[in-house]
Amino acid sequence: MREEKSKTSDAASETQAEQAPEKEMIRDFTRGRVTGMLVRFAMPLFLANMLQIVYNVVDMVIVGHVIGKAGLSAVSIGGDLNHLLTFLAMGFTNAGTIIIAQYIGAGQRREVGRFIGTFAVSMTLGSVIMTVISALLHLKILEWMNTPPEAFEDARLYCLTCIFGLFFIYGYNAVSGILRGMGDSIHPFIFIAMAAALNVALDLWFVIGLGLRAFGAALATVISQGTVFIIAVVFLMRNRSRLGFDIDRSCFRIDRQLFITFFRLGLPMALKSTSVSISKMFVNSFINSFGVTVSAVTGIGSKLSNIVNQCANSFNTAGASMIGQNIGAEKYDRVPQIMISVFKIMICISLGLALVIFLFPEGFFGIFTSDPEVIACSMEYLPIAIVIVIGSAFRAPSNALSNGTGNYAINLTIAILDAFVVRMGLAYFLGQVMGMGYMGFWLGDALAGYTPFIIVIPFYLSGRWKTNKYVIKRSA
Repeated sequence: MREEKSKTSDAASETQAEQAPEKEMIRDFTRGRVTGMLVRFAMPLFLANMLQIVYNVVDMVIVGHVIGKAGLSAVSIGGDLNHLLTFLAMGFTNAGTIIIAQYIGAGQRREVGRFIGTFAVSMTLGSVIMTVISALLHLKILEWMNTPPEAFEDARLYCLTCIFGLFFIYGYNAVSGILRGMGDSIHPFIFIAMAAALNVALDLWFVIGLGLRAFGAALATVISQGTVFIIAVVFLMRNRSRLGFDIDRSCFRIDRQLFITFFRLGLPMALKSTSVSISKMFVNSFINSFGVTVSAVTGIGSKLSNIVNQCANSFNTAGASMIGQNIGAEKYDRVPQIMISVFKIMICISLGLALVIFLFPEGFFGIFTSDPEVIACSMEYLPIAIVIVIGSAFRAPSNALSNGTGNYAINLTIAILDAFVVRMGLAYFLGQVMGMGYMGFWLGDALAGYTPFIIVIPFYLSGRWKTNKYVIKRSA
């Protein structure tokens, strides 16, 4: 009997030894201490997001100093369109991350390779479709955005160059999403760091050295993204056995059932990403009518909101991947632990930042400007800034659950209510109907950040998140 047990144990050990290389790069979130695991996984995502901010600001800084306000306007307007198209890609990419995480949690490794093939083909077709649509409409879009005449040509070239680089944007985001779904946040950070460094070097060369103006800035962005995308694909394919999936040419086709699952989850998540961006542009169009000082303060507030949102996104992305694995593994008791850990970390960060803003408001807003009128107006914005910062602590765990479960209805509800009903509706009601002016628009925009929390809490209390039917179907 002991001999049989020994043989069984030896056989199991051999099996594990054979499988070890395949599992080496996959991080298992279904066991271990939640908070430590969350921090280790989220920190590279946070650093990558911070680099992403730098990555996007570099173009404006260099162009602004070299070309002047016309170039700055061109890159700013072109950047808005580029960000909108990027957020669309990120929504579908996040859906791919969750599906992979749930398959891994459920132990369905064979399905991962099949899904990656469908995912890759879908993202490629998506990039082609969006490139064609954007190229045909980019002139109209620039007109709708009231692009100044002196900046129009630079903006046109910047937009068109970025549009033809959408394949690389979609491709890089897809590869990063695959790695995050497998619990790897280190390599996406390394890739974005490489892209940021290359982008700065090419910006200096193209804009200053060759005098290519805004076109040079866009070209630097596309080349850096394209280079890193190729490196990321090579890394993924060379390490596919260590990542625990196998893929060949036959996988690179659209599996109808997998595509339906991916699209049903990705569309609401993409809408959630892009609708907020669109609604902010709508609200800001009213705020800008109150003059350049109010507009400048709103710009500072947008920078603050962007920083705190990137921090929140790091932890809700990490939390969503962890929740996805645990729901796939049916370890539902770990999901509340993950949500609480996300909230605790974010509330500490939010309260710390809010305290700094409250105690040193002139010093904080003075980082961005020395204009006395803007500083004075910033004091009115102070309570709004605190509402925005605190809201990120409530939004992060809510988005982690809604994304991690892969619930289509919840994600679509958040997309519609957050952007169109609450942000646009409440801001307009407070600003115009209630006569609060720009304070009303500021407050409505800030309060909209709490929408995911208000929607997700009843969903969590109902217990309906304790099912993986939203994404994967457990094999018999």
